[in-house]
Order: sequence, then structure tokens, then C-alpha cells
Amino acid sequence: MKVKYLFLAITLSFSVLVSAQNVAKNANLKLKEGPINEQFEFILKNSNKYKNYKVVKRVWIEKLQKNVADSINAVRKDFIEEMAKVATQQTEIEKLKTDLAAVNQKIADLNTEKDSISLLGLQLSKGSYQSLMWGIIGVLAALWLFFAYRFKASNTITKEANAKLAETEQEFEEHRKRALEREQQVRRKLQDEINKNK
Repeated sequence: MKVKYLFLAITLSFSVLVSAQNVAKNANLKLKEGPINEQFEFILKNSNKYKNYKVVKRVWIEKLQKNVADSINAVRKDFIEEMAKVATQQTEIEKLKTDLAAVNQKIADLNTEKDSISLLGLQLSKGSYQSLMWGIIGVLAALWLFFAYRFKASNTITKEANAKLAETEQEFEEHRKRALEREQQVRRKLQDEINKNK
């Protein structure tokens, strides 16, 4: 019976030893891998209790401390890299804003140029140019109408003057013919008188 207890004690010791080794292996696996949160949970679950305290293996605490420091360093490294990316992107954004402002200015200049016409070195909007052209056409049309009216009036006056001139010339011609006839009559009478007096 003693052998039985001895065998049972050895088996129990061996199983506790194997279990402790498995826990240690699992502890190393759990502490090597996985998120920090799971590592804390593992330590809290697998640590021994003493009164109201938890007794944690120093190796686990050191491993956890190293893992936390590594995680912080990794996060810090990622943070620095991200800050460098943000700074690079900010520089690119500023450059793009400058380029966009230049492009917008070019577009505004092109739109102004497209919507305007150069006349005698002056840039006029299309509306102003059209108004100016229609104004010039209106002034020219008014001048044409004025000169057409003046020409018609002058032409009428000229025709009347020509008609009066022709009438005057005709009267003058008739007067000249009558004066010539009178002169001829007066000469005949004079000749007749001269002939009578001889």
C-alpha cells in the first residue's frame, strides 16, 4: 500500500512538474506573442495568491516590462515615421496649394482673355466691345442718314437752282433775241432815216 501511495505521489509530482513546465512554456509563448493586454491577463490568471496579494514570477514581470518597452519603442518609431510622413504630406499640400493658386490665376487670366478683346491696345470685355461696335455702327448710320438727308435737300435745292437758272437763261435768251430784234429794228429805222436824209 505504501508503494501505491509512493507511486501515486511520484505520479502526482511528475504531473505537477510537467504541468509547471507546460505553464512555463505557455507563459513564455504567451509572453513572447500576443498583445500586451493578453500578456497582462495571462500574468494575472497564472500568478499565485498570497493573502490579498498576487505573487508574480520575476521573470514574467521582466519579460512583460521588456515587451511593454518594445511596444512603446515600436509605437514611438511608428509615431516618428508617421509624423515625418505628415510633415512630408504637409509640404506637398502646401506645394499643391501654391500650384493650385497659380493654376487658378492662369484660369482666371485665360477666362479674362477669352472674355475680352484687344482693341488699340486696350482689353475690353466682349460686352463692352459689342456695345462700342454697335455704338460706332449707330453713329455711322446716323451720320449716313444725316448726310443722305442733307444730300437730298441739297440735290433738291440744286435742281431748283438749275431749273431757275435754265428759266433765267431762257428769259435771258428771249430778252437777248428781243433786244437784238429791237436793235435791228432801230438800225433799220436809223438806216431808213439815213437813207431818207440823203
